[in-house]
Amino acid sequence: MRATRDAFGKALLELGKENPDVVALTADLGCSVKTDEFAKAYPQRFFQMGVAEANMVDVAAGMSTAGKIPFATTFAMFGTGRAWESVRNTIGYSGLNVKIACTHSGLGVGPDGASHQALEDIALMRVIPGMTVVVPADHAAAYDLTKKVAAHKGPVYLRLGRPKVRDVYTDGDKFEIGKARVLREGTDIALIACGPQVAFALEAAEVLAKEGIQASVADFHTVKPLDVSTLLPLARSARKGVVTCEEHNVIGGLGGAVAEALARLQPTKIAFVGTQDTFGESGEAEDLWAKYGVDTQGILKAARGLVG
Repeated sequence: MRATRDAFGKALLELGKENPDVVALTADLGCSVKTDEFAKAYPQRFFQMGVAEANMVDVAAGMSTAGKIPFATTFAMFGTGRAWESVRNTIGYSGLNVKIACTHSGLGVGPDGASHQALEDIALMRVIPGMTVVVPADHAAAYDLTKKVAAHKGPVYLRLGRPKVRDVYTDGDKFEIGKARVLREGTDIALIACGPQVAFALEAAEVLAKEGIQASVADFHTVKPLDVSTLLPLARSARKGVVTCEEHNVIGGLGGAVAEALARLQPTKIAFVGTQDTFGESGEAEDLWAKYGVDTQGILKAARGLVG
């Protein structure tokens, strides 16, 4: 088990060596968001902006117009919430090449509680025209996708977590922004997941198989643009329906994106695993995932409900 934020810090440090145009900014959180090693190695390319997230993303926007590749880093609650107007009007409206890399997303923030648990950030970012939204499942995915985000032209929201999460992939695995990965084939249920819920979905599929229910599992690490070319065959082959799995409000996140696509192109019965229009609370990550029904047991409950 390893944290996606640690993979981000490792990849960012390597990007600093590979490309002199890569710069990093943070809002008084270098240690937490894992930009501290980059700061030590490249002090002239690291900018401590203080607790001023809107200013940070505006400065990042300006840097991008001078040919830099800025990673603006902070907690998800503040990078997408407090800074939203600047992200929309300065970065999104102009289509600038800024990477908003936020850690401490979702319930996994744990003891910091509801004020710091961003459960709305995917919705806030994916509604901005032209914004790409990437949610890695584990350490290996976060490492490679950070590299891919740096190479991608245009604004990107990279959603990362605080806690150590189960490994799904092997170090060295490669990913493509906008292309989902089907990890398991099945004909009864399709489990569509992102973030830590990919590992939970795989665990749930193993349990369901013992009950005679064959579940496919797909990692939709790119929530926007959604990989419809992979989604539609999964939905068509799932006789009982689709379950979306995420550590985010069921309103506006991966579940919303999947439902919107299927409503237009392949009407399908859907169950949504995520927080049910509620705030979180203080607690350990594993306990919160269980209480709010976004762990293996929560996915099993939703899948069994569809099967009937």
